[in-house]
Amino acid sequence: MKHVRLLVLTEELPQASLTLAQVERFHPDPRPPAEAALVNVPGRRYRELFQQARSRLDKISRLAPLPEGLQIDDVRVVPIEELEGLEKWLGQVWAEAFRFEEQLRHLDEEERLLREQESALANFADLNIDLGMLRTKTRFLDFYIGSVPRENVRQLEGAVGLAKHLLFNYMATGDHAHVIIVGQPGGAEEAQLGSVLNAAGFQPLPIPQGLDSEPQELRRQIEERRKAIADERLTLRRQIDAWAEGNTERRLDAERTLILAEPFVTLDPSIRSAGHLACLCGWVPSRDVADLQARLHQALSLPFQMDARNPRADERPLVPTVAVKNRLLAPFAMLVHQYGIPQYGEVDPTPLFALTFLLMFGAMFGDLGQGAVIALAAWYYRDKLGRFAPFGILAGGSSMIFGLLYGSVFGFEHVLPALWMSPLHDPILMLKLALGWGVIFLTIACLLAIYNRLVIGNTVGALLGHHGAVNLAFYLALIWGGVNLATAGRFGVWPMTLVILALGTLAAHSWREQDAPVGEKVLVVFIETLETVIGYVSNSLSFLRVAAFSLNHVALSIAVFTLADMMGPMGHWITVVLGNVFILVLEGGIVMIQVLRLEFYEGFARYFSGDGHEFAPIHLRLRRGQAPS
Repeated sequence: MKHVRLLVLTEELPQASLTLAQVERFHPDPRPPAEAALVNVPGRRYRELFQQARSRLDKISRLAPLPEGLQIDDVRVVPIEELEGLEKWLGQVWAEAFRFEEQLRHLDEEERLLREQESALANFADLNIDLGMLRTKTRFLDFYIGSVPRENVRQLEGAVGLAKHLLFNYMATGDHAHVIIVGQPGGAEEAQLGSVLNAAGFQPLPIPQGLDSEPQELRRQIEERRKAIADERLTLRRQIDAWAEGNTERRLDAERTLILAEPFVTLDPSIRSAGHLACLCGWVPSRDVADLQARLHQALSLPFQMDARNPRADERPLVPTVAVKNRLLAPFAMLVHQYGIPQYGEVDPTPLFALTFLLMFGAMFGDLGQGAVIALAAWYYRDKLGRFAPFGILAGGSSMIFGLLYGSVFGFEHVLPALWMSPLHDPILMLKLALGWGVIFLTIACLLAIYNRLVIGNTVGALLGHHGAVNLAFYLALIWGGVNLATAGRFGVWPMTLVILALGTLAAHSWREQDAPVGEKVLVVFIETLETVIGYVSNSLSFLRVAAFSLNHVALSIAVFTLADMMGPMGHWITVVLGNVFILVLEGGIVMIQVLRLEFYEGFARYFSGDGHEFAPIHLRLRRGQAPS
């Protein structure tokens, strides 16, 4: 990646911006230039006109969408005078569209009110009286309408009777009853009625405005008004369509114009000027610098200067990372990005992630038939899965390859001869292989962590940091001694010496880094040293799950066939089919989760910072249809 500094005459900025957008290899750098004289921000009026026009056209398009298939045949610079005329015309069109939008909003508001009335009316569905009479109290009648828990109705009825009121239970819904309490106003008993209602859990039911008739009549009125609103909406939509048809072509031209004007506005934070000279900076992939300069020579009629340099050490966190473009690796890159974006200079973990993921998934879920189902399902639903389809196809293919090695087809182990062996035939060997794979995986992860730190100049971290060179030396010595212990019955002098030296070096480094009392230092160093030993041992043992799930896969198949053998001929095959579906869905999902856990926790956590940002060059952003020709 190169940092590019482009000096052009201010009048050439729109053309330069358009060319950069066409090339699609320029990632803007919003930092101000080092030159103190370059402090002005050109194109402010241009930007304001664009933003106003863009906002108006977007609002108009929400009301009357533009047709699909927009193309740009003539890539050109949009002068400010054209943008001014476009903004003025869109203002007039928006004034017309606003009237339609207000009418639609009014109909939406009416529909919302009808829904509220219908919802409120449900509380009074079993009443056949004028609801308007219940809204306000009178001199001669005191009433309360609301809901109470059903178990409290009988006690409440007796309590309100003491206050010389009557209770009518007119509807029950779920655990609540809807009641009306009626009585004469005044009297000492009424003063106590409020506390009685509160104690019984009484919740008042307000009667909204507009419900002034009997419920049945109100429902009829609401339905009639809903149909009238639908007719009004249909008529209004026809008017909008007729109005939009008359200005569709001009709105398409406006969309094209704004797309062509957008690069200049997008680059605005990265542009500074002084008089007639403007400067813009950004990041360009090294292989594209010469092509970019050639394109600028073709497009610009006036002299310009373009300088390119390597990023400085302090700029590394700002340098964008170019994403993986390989179609097969794209779904794996999506999973990597769930963890983070590689920082510039870091090893992109996507290829390694793809390879190790497929190896572990196939080893844990090896079956020729079930793998074929996964691959075929991913292929069949490739349109819905989009860029994720190759993930399923490759995972299924890996399962098929290991299925051939294991000799397993839908759990049957005697249909095809195994190219190697079934995992259940030698579980100890499977565990040894899984442990060996874990050692290789962790060693590669530590080597990548060392490399990534050296790239950014963190030599101390590469040597003494977490998962650095000293940590790796300790781990390999520990494995060496463990192998000796398993084969010869003793750990060995040299492995023990390396372990002691590595732990001592790490402890000394930790002691020097601590700024605390002696007692606290001793405790911290002891805990960190113990954590190093336990961490590497547990991380290595974590890979035993690769063997465990390969054994579990065979064991589940045996369980399915054991159940199937208890059935008749028809039940046998139904059990086999359903058992395979169960294994595919349940175990397949669990295996995928376990593989991702190993990748993220045992791999990425060691060598991948994930705090970078993706390369995002400016381009002509067609909002629909095809790319510009």
